[in-house]
Amino acid sequence: MKIASVVGARPNFVKMAPIHDAILASGNEHVIINTGQHYDYELSDIFFRDFQLPKPDFDLDVGSGSSCFQIGEILKRLEIHLAGSNFDIVLVYGDTNSTLAGAISANKCGIKLGHVEAGLRSFDITMPEEHNRILTDHLANYLFAPTKNAVRMLKGEKVGGQVFYTGDLSVEIVAKARLIARNSDILHKLGLKRRNYFLLTMHRASNTDSREDLLELLKTIKDLETEVVFPIHPRTKKAFQEYGLLNELSGFKNVRLVPAIGFIDFMALLENAAKVITDSGGIQKEAYILKIPCITIRDNTEWTETLSGGWNILTGVDSKNIIKAIRADNVLLKYKPFAFGNGNTSHIITDILTSIT
Repeated sequence: MKIASVVGARPNFVKMAPIHDAILASGNEHVIINTGQHYDYELSDIFFRDFQLPKPDFDLDVGSGSSCFQIGEILKRLEIHLAGSNFDIVLVYGDTNSTLAGAISANKCGIKLGHVEAGLRSFDITMPEEHNRILTDHLANYLFAPTKNAVRMLKGEKVGGQVFYTGDLSVEIVAKARLIARNSDILHKLGLKRRNYFLLTMHRASNTDSREDLLELLKTIKDLETEVVFPIHPRTKKAFQEYGLLNELSGFKNVRLVPAIGFIDFMALLENAAKVITDSGGIQKEAYILKIPCITIRDNTEWTETLSGGWNILTGVDSKNIIKAIRADNVLLKYKPFAFGNGNTSHIITDILTSIT
C-alpha cells in the first residue's frame, strides 16, 4: 500500500508520529506532505526532530494567512501531488485548515480518504475547528473515532463512510513523550519546582481576538499567588501587543513568559504542573492522561470524557470561575484509565487500512 498523510499544524504532526511508525512497521509506504500551515520551528520542525520523523516528502510552504487563504493555497498546491498519483489512501488528522484542505483535495482527486480523530463535536458552530471536522467527516471514506461518544455522534449524523472505534492516539503519544521528556532540562532552565506552578496556554482566535477576554486573563493572573508559566503562542503575543496589554502582562512578578517551545519540553512542563489552564483541545486530553487537573477557558469541549470525575472544569474566560476552579480541592477526583483506549491505536488504524484497501 501507498499511504499519504497531509499535515501542516502542530496537532497534525503530533497525531501522525505513531501512525508513521506503525505504517512502516507493517511494510507499507508512507508519504508525508507538509502544507506549511505552521512554519515556526518550535511549532513544526522541532517535532519531527524530537520524534525522529523523516523530513516531509513534499513541502507546500503555504505559511500564515486567513483560513480562506490557507485552504485555497493548499488546494492549489496539493493537487499537483495527488492528481494522477497512485496513493491508495490519504490520511488527514484532527480539525485544522490542513485537515479540511487535504480532505477536499483527496475527494476531488478520486482518492480514498481516512480521517483520524473523527466524530468530535463541541456544538459551537462559531469555532473554525468545528466546521473543519464536520466537513471532513462527511467527506471521509474511513472514519477512525477515538472515543465511543465519537462513534455515536458519527452514526447519529449518518455519515457516508465506514466508522471504526480505534481509541485515541494520545495515549501512546503521551507515553512516548514522557520517556523522551526525561532528558528535558526545561524545569531546571526556568528554575521551577514540581507542582509549584500553574501552566497556562491560550491560542484560540475566539479568545485572542477579544480585548475583554485578554483583560479577564490578566485579572486572573493578578489574583494568583502561585507562579504561572505561560508559553505564549505567536498569535497570542501579537494580540496582547495590538491591544497594548503586553507590558502589563510582562510586568506581573508571578508570570514567566516563555516563547513557544517544542512538544517534549511542553510535556515536561505539563507533567510537573500543579494544574493547567488552557483553551486547547489536545492539552485537555493530555492533562487527563497525565492526571493533571485542567481548567478549560472555553464554554464547551469536544473531549467530554475529560469532564468525568472533575478532572477538567469548563470556566469560559471568566476570572471568578477560573479562580474558583484553580482553588478547587483535587482529593475527590475519579479517574477512568481506559477513557481513550488501550494505547494501541496506531496499530489498530494500520490494521484496518491494510484490511480494507
